[in-house]
Amino acid sequence: MNRPESSFRHDWLIAFALSFVWLWITAWARPLSLPDEGRYVGVAWEGLQHGDWLVPTLNGLPFFHKPPLFYWITEASLALFGPGVWAARAAPLIGGLIGAMGLFGLLARWMSTRHAWAALLTLLAMPLYFVGSQFANLDMLVAGLITATIAAGADAALRVNAGLPHRRMLALAYALAGLGILAKGLIGIVLPGAVLLLWLGLTAQWRTIRAMLWLPGIALMLLVCAPWFVAMQLRFPGFLHYFFVVQHVQRFAGGGFNNVQPLWFYPVVLIGATLPALPWLFKGWKGELWRPAPGPHALHWLLLVWFAVILLFFSIPQSKLVGYILPTLPPLAGLIAVAWHRVVTLAPRGSRWGYVSIAVGAVIGIAAVAAYGLGAGKSNRLLAKELAALRQPQDGVVMLERFEYDVPFYARLRAPVVVVENWDDAELMARDSWRKELWDTRAFADRGRDTSAFQSWASIKTLVCDRKVVWAIGDIELAKTHPWLEKADLVASEKHMALWRLRAAALDCAP
Repeated sequence: MNRPESSFRHDWLIAFALSFVWLWITAWARPLSLPDEGRYVGVAWEGLQHGDWLVPTLNGLPFFHKPPLFYWITEASLALFGPGVWAARAAPLIGGLIGAMGLFGLLARWMSTRHAWAALLTLLAMPLYFVGSQFANLDMLVAGLITATIAAGADAALRVNAGLPHRRMLALAYALAGLGILAKGLIGIVLPGAVLLLWLGLTAQWRTIRAMLWLPGIALMLLVCAPWFVAMQLRFPGFLHYFFVVQHVQRFAGGGFNNVQPLWFYPVVLIGATLPALPWLFKGWKGELWRPAPGPHALHWLLLVWFAVILLFFSIPQSKLVGYILPTLPPLAGLIAVAWHRVVTLAPRGSRWGYVSIAVGAVIGIAAVAAYGLGAGKSNRLLAKELAALRQPQDGVVMLERFEYDVPFYARLRAPVVVVENWDDAELMARDSWRKELWDTRAFADRGRDTSAFQSWASIKTLVCDRKVVWAIGDIELAKTHPWLEKADLVASEKHMALWRLRAAALDCAP
């Protein structure tokens, strides 16, 4: 059914305000986590320092593991609001809002307001969605854009079937797909396209499929996303192969990457991610799952296909991270809302338990944020702030046998740091780790880029003698294997990490 526009807009604005306040409410309450939040916010912080927003850099060198939309949003937020952690989390918040409002708008327009509100409240209360919307990596941003693309595309398809104007909504779907590509690559179009085409095919909407394959829309999508990829290829030959073949195809089809998990990993994650609302799904859909129905019930098929396609797609690769599965949560929330509506229709008193399950889920999400903020996660915030308070502009900064992604952001560093490691060990550099991430950036070090940040232990003395004072960050246990650290001042320590000050006066710097 198609809602009156004024009523729809009123409900949408209220839902947006509620979603914004809820998802933003604890975004400030914990430090950046490692490695993901430190890495991606650190890249955005560097963009602010060197002023080149076009080329993302990691410790001063081009970093092309991911496209730039997350960095652009984060850089704009940090420039506008200052370098706080809540500003650093603008991109996932936007992704969470886009996903929530895309789902709400689709169901409110084509099912009912009750379905839309039930789905929205269920989604926002899912602990994984709540935490993901405040987790500064690319997963929620691309999940939100995939959700919004599918919602806009489905809205356009339903408009075609109803004989209503559909081109504006279809153009929006293609533009969102272009942003999805800029957020994380080809999945921005591959997943929405697969979901929509399979849904329309299973429901025999062949005429609608032809209307959806719209050349001006494809051109709009390319206009949104292609210029950055073309610019990078022109400036860095080999970029397209590295980005699409190495970072897309090989990561999807091959092994050798971290976080290898079995095929059943994501179903288990989703069971935990949707508690305590999950029982409503089984109770409301019992015996009803594959019942064909006309009209708005065609959206049931969309939600099922949407959930199944994305779950299957991300279950195939060996490498699996929890955040990858975020695009399944909106359709799952929609299915739970439909089930809840069926149960409440048969037994109105059961609605109170639905609200209880939503409240319990919300409490779990807040508890997870609080637990991390109280010290459950890894962060170098205190050490980095100590470094910022004591370091002079001419002092050097060295990281020992590790690259701590969050230090440049918290210490407000404006230049790359020296990273000491055994960079000549080819086997060590080939493993999927922070070392390989840094090492790969050398391949795109164009003229004028300084690659001297890669140093060995033997270079420490020279660096200290040149700089007079060098600050070193590393595992506190390194002092046992490198006795010369006894000549350094142990300024601060946090958990297993230490901050040392090395002075040239304590070393033999005679020529």
